[in-house]
Amino acid sequence: MKILLAVDGSKYTKKMLAYLTTHETLCNPQNEYVMLTVQPTLPPHVRSTIGKEMVEKFQHEDAEKVLAPVSKFLLRHGIQAQGTWKVGQPGECIAKAADSGKFDMVVMGSHGHSAFANLVMGSVATQVLAHCSTPVLLVR
Repeated sequence: MKILLAVDGSKYTKKMLAYLTTHETLCNPQNEYVMLTVQPTLPPHVRSTIGKEMVEKFQHEDAEKVLAPVSKFLLRHGIQAQGTWKVGQPGECIAKAADSGKFDMVVMGSHGHSAFANLVMGSVATQVLAHCSTPVLLVR
């Protein structure tokens, strides 16, 4: 099974990882795992002020702050996962990555770092469910 792990470093990412590692079907060395984190697009005036190179460096470093501890956690549980990151709207980027990467499943936390979280489920989770044709497992 090819599984996309949508991660943002929030407490719901940690809950999702704990759930993943306690379920044999999901935590299986025969599965293929890709971790994806999405960095927000910076406003144009910020990008023009600090320059393209600095923006890319900042986004890369921020993505690594999320991916490195997740990778370390997964390795402790015998899972090797490829890490990748994108820039844009998280829900849209996750849905597109899942569909274009031909994943069998997306696993993600029900909420994240978004300041505009919905009451029952986070806005990113809502967007992924609305735009993704790949099955999504939300962990609360």
